[in-house]
Amino acid sequence: MKEDLHDQRKTYAKKSLLRSDLEENPIQQFQRWYYDTKNDDSIDEANAMTVSSIGTDGFPKTRVVLLKYYDEYGFVFYTNYDSEKGKALQANSKTCLNFFWPSLERQIIIKGKAEKLSEARSDQYFASRPKGSQLGALVSPQSKVVENREILEDRLANLEKEYQHKEIKRPANWGGFLVRPESIEFWQGRPNRLHDRFLYSLTNEYDWKIERLAP
Repeated sequence: MKEDLHDQRKTYAKKSLLRSDLEENPIQQFQRWYYDTKNDDSIDEANAMTVSSIGTDGFPKTRVVLLKYYDEYGFVFYTNYDSEKGKALQANSKTCLNFFWPSLERQIIIKGKAEKLSEARSDQYFASRPKGSQLGALVSPQSKVVENREILEDRLANLEKEYQHKEIKRPANWGGFLVRPESIEFWQGRPNRLHDRFLYSLTNEYDWKIERLAP
């Protein structure tokens, strides 16, 4: 089985990115671009991002999760700490986040280190989740092998009865990661593959150096 994709391409020509367009702080630049996604009806789940980690088997792995919060300190998402990515990030905190918004012809690449959020912050977010999502965190032994789906559905049904009139507390093995960025790259698609790329790098003085990269 084979398929030739050599001629599958598109031309990027919607926007440009100049040095004069950039904020001096990359989080502010991220915010500007993120706000632009709200005016584009073709973007579904603009906060979907890939998270890459080095697994305990030595291989890199990337998966899609949802960004839930960001500020001047970094980017927050939540997961099961006993999952494959949870264990990987606790063993090796270096990670890469990626946002790709095809309709805007933009992507953002964030390299940094992940650290666990405080229990209080994880508790606060867990309490805000729909009850079904809370129960899902209890049901799933994330990344573990399960014999069939019925096992999960049966456990969910039992927990729905158990917690019908009870508050659900956050499991100790579930919570947030904060990714503190050390570099953030902004990529704007351009014609003839001469894309605009600007890299913000954190300096020893905790300031940001901005450089244009060749496409």
